[in-house]
Amino acid sequence: MAAEIIIEPEVIELLDSEVARINREDFIADDPVQFPRMFESLPDIEIVALLSATIAWGNRKMICRDCEKMLALMEHQPYNYVMDRGFEELPHRFNIHRTFFSDNFAYFLRGLHRIYSRYGSLNDYAKAQDIANHPTPSWRLVELLSGELAEANGGQYDSRCLPSDLQKTALKRINMALRWLVRRDGIVDMGVWDCITPAQLFIPLDVHVGNTARQLGLLSRKANDKTAVLQLTELLRRLRPDDPVAYDFALFGIGVGNKYTGNGFSL
Repeated sequence: MAAEIIIEPEVIELLDSEVARINREDFIADDPVQFPRMFESLPDIEIVALLSATIAWGNRKMICRDCEKMLALMEHQPYNYVMDRGFEELPHRFNIHRTFFSDNFAYFLRGLHRIYSRYGSLNDYAKAQDIANHPTPSWRLVELLSGELAEANGGQYDSRCLPSDLQKTALKRINMALRWLVRRDGIVDMGVWDCITPAQLFIPLDVHVGNTARQLGLLSRKANDKTAVLQLTELLRRLRPDDPVAYDFALFGIGVGNKYTGNGFSL
């Protein structure tokens, strides 16, 4: 369990220094967070954050290129595009990013149209559903959103848009989108949501973050799954109870393929 792990002082020092090094404004230009940051209205920010996070797997340059493609499809007016149902006019099986196609894109936006037809923002929706009082708010939000998307699409579920196995999924992409929307330090993340607090966020866990955490002695579990996310986040809350996910910058930023030796990282 995370509570049994002792964090070495040099590891804490490394984590804090890497947060300070990576969590800077110049990080934005090469990261998908740049796309929701282009907008000022909350619905526009929310839509672009969710869509950008949804396709955030693979090469970062390719991800950013394809985020641009999505914005172009929406004529850089995401909320208007959703509410005008412009997605219904897209070509069938038009490729957007790797295995994410126009069909998946339209599926997602039908669900968002359903929500925005009843609420002023997704933040308001999450508040109305009281996700803050759930032990794992991000998984609860995905459960709710999945139901909304299915209702808007004839009862069909699409795992290309949102993960389906909520007992096991690490929920990396949604946890990343929530980091963007909820953290409030005014540097990279936007802090535009108040339906939950930064203390309630969870680490966006992927292969690299998981491997780095293991090399640092922060994670013993081998699988990059929900249990690993819960364990790692619980541990990081010891260091920053109000903002554990700040350490996402450190775990992301420490060099890929480097091995922690006890005296630092070596190639």
